[in-house]
Amino acid sequence: MKINSISWLARLRLLFLICLGLAIALILNFNFPFGAVAQTPISDTASNTVEQSNTPPAIKPTNNRELRGIWLTNVDSDVLFSTQRLQQAIKRLKRLKFNTIYPTVWNGGYTLYPSKVAENSFGVAINPIPEIKNRDMLAETIEFGHAQKLAVIPWFEYGFMTEEGSALLRRHPDWATNRKDGSTVFVQGEKDQHRLVWLNPAHPGVQKLLTDLIVEVVTKYDVDGIQLDDHFGMPVELGYDDYTIALYKRDHFGRLPPENIHDTEWVKWRSRIVTNVMQKISKSVRAVKPNCLISLSPNPREFSYKKYLQDWYNWVYLGFVDELIVQVYRDDIDNFKRELERPEWQEIRQKIPVAVGILTGLRIQNVDMRQIKGQVKIARELSFDGFSFFFYETLGNRDSSFESLLFTPANRPDSRNIASVGS
Repeated sequence: MKINSISWLARLRLLFLICLGLAIALILNFNFPFGAVAQTPISDTASNTVEQSNTPPAIKPTNNRELRGIWLTNVDSDVLFSTQRLQQAIKRLKRLKFNTIYPTVWNGGYTLYPSKVAENSFGVAINPIPEIKNRDMLAETIEFGHAQKLAVIPWFEYGFMTEEGSALLRRHPDWATNRKDGSTVFVQGEKDQHRLVWLNPAHPGVQKLLTDLIVEVVTKYDVDGIQLDDHFGMPVELGYDDYTIALYKRDHFGRLPPENIHDTEWVKWRSRIVTNVMQKISKSVRAVKPNCLISLSPNPREFSYKKYLQDWYNWVYLGFVDELIVQVYRDDIDNFKRELERPEWQEIRQKIPVAVGILTGLRIQNVDMRQIKGQVKIARELSFDGFSFFFYETLGNRDSSFESLLFTPANRPDSRNIASVGS
């Protein structure tokens, strides 16, 4: 009897502990439903992100002026590939209270609009993919965007880049620049599917092509501006092609460029070449359409200069740029905030509007809505002039979250007013 009694009591105690553990687990799950959510890819397409609740409210902008932009791409997105789909997307963006769209028009070494400049230069007037080759996607975007009172600023996404096998490079192989070992290709993509080559900013043919493409868009279309980005530069390991070496020797009493790709004078010399092209583009655009906004979306200052020879900080003071959208694609909120607290941002804001490029996802990476709202909140608290999201397809099924983030309409910041106050 004694042995049986002890066994019965032990079983009862064990049952009690099991029930208690289950109750505690239920309570924890109820109070912290998102406690285990990590900022890592959870599916193979970011557009499948579902609406999430219980996200913290974002701080409101201090006035009714806030750049609310979004990039429209032709990579991992089909928004540009159908007239109907494009019109529906622009109506959606208006409903969500965006005010600016940046559609790509130069990608992979091809234009995404019918271009006489491209046809004359390398024999292909428009990217030959069937979804756009019989349309004028840019004209449609401007028509639909302006009907919804959105600013339309074509984005020359590839800058000095082209795909290795592009018609442009086949026609002008001497326009490419290379590393010290003679190699030209940069491999990107999770499957190494993108083989990119950089055009030489020092080559007159390259300078003329990019300038003429931009002037063509400004002249032919009723655009509100044009945009260049971090690809309007050159990786620091490049510049060892025959053409650039000859230029360097001419300027340096016959000396060859330094072997050290980070040599201070060598970096500065090549950076000035990129700056000269930017000056030429700025002058040409303003000669055709003085009020055309020139937007730039670079990486932060130090990285841009040291890695891509892009001295955008001086471009602002030289008057080449009217709007800056700095790409701060950070998962860590502290790193994001630390970057935006750098003193040059408030300094530059005395000259032109400065907004923040915020990552809303990639094809292989979802970005949690709480992270997006948290980054917008920091941008507003630090008095930036707005933000632009990369990219349209990754808005996903989260309309109510973006509606709560934007809540009331806002006008774009006026670069002329800011410049007149800061000068």
